Amino acid sequence: MCRSIKTLRPPYVEAATPDDAHAAALQFVRKVAGMRKPSTANQAAFDDAVRDITAVTERLLSQLSVRTTTNARAHSA
Repeated sequence: MCRSIKTLRPPYVEAATPDDAHAAALQFVRKVAGMRKPSTANQAAFDDAVRDITAVTERLLSQLSVRTTTNARAHSA
């Protein structure tokens, strides 16, 4: 998979922004489509995919329950 897509959840980042989710979606679509810049004929499909994947990414991140190091220490004490 594309190694330039960074992890967008704690503890890797404090909070992912919508721009972070969009950048990850764009990298994913570029990788899957095998093109950095789509042709005019493919632009709408490319843009739709980036928009949809951005939304799904934001939804996923909002629903994840992440144990932070602080919480892990509190539970083990």
